[in-house]
Amino acid sequence: MLERFRILKKEKEAGAAFKTPKHIAITTNGTTSWAIKHEVSFEEAFKRSFAIINNIIDIQVIHKIPIITIYLMAEETRKKPEIFSQVVSAVTDLFSSLSGSELINSNKIKVSVLGKWYDMPGRLVDAIKKVLDDTRDYDSFFVNFCINYDGNEEIVDACKLIARQITADKLSPDAINADLIKENIYSSYFLPPDIIIKNGRERTTAGLLLWDSAHSHIYFSEKNWPDFDKDELMKAVKEYQGK
Repeated sequence: MLERFRILKKEKEAGAAFKTPKHIAITTNGTTSWAIKHEVSFEEAFKRSFAIINNIIDIQVIHKIPIITIYLMAEETRKKPEIFSQVVSAVTDLFSSLSGSELINSNKIKVSVLGKWYDMPGRLVDAIKKVLDDTRDYDSFFVNFCINYDGNEEIVDACKLIARQITADKLSPDAINADLIKENIYSSYFLPPDIIIKNGRERTTAGLLLWDSAHSHIYFSEKNWPDFDKDELMKAVKEYQGK
């Protein structure tokens, strides 16, 4: 897997293939707003929104985009009891479907999960573990899901790991640099995103891949996630290519 990323990094640095993005990150903001607007239950809205993911992965394969990262569940979702259970159920169903997915298996897509997903309810943790195990040897494409994730916490956790190495006399404080922090964040193996697609009405990045996003192109779709589609994804790619 590491060799695969070394090749991708060289291609990116060389500006290969008409600025074809190597990594696209996407937020799923706006699902609850969509549910309220369309007068449907949150559970139905989340199931609809996560069904879009298969379409996104299909586009990834067709256009040969090596890495897709999808921000499924922010850490703060746990503080919203009115939707937390519905989100967990929808995400559990999503991961259960990915385990036997022909799309995933035939295209050798490795699934990874970023964030503190191991603190989630047992049924979701079990579903995640199965997908991670089923796809661990794949390396043709990569799909990352951010679950119980917070961009600030990702950096804080990296600092804690580095601090422990210093405390154990395995690292000098003078050795700390940007590369070392990158090596200790959740997404350490992955290239920084070329494009971050922000759904929902708020024009912020939602802290997605905060450390890696300094040079990312930000595309504000202004669509709620359940309305996101192939056309909107390709608009983001074209805008990136033409910038």
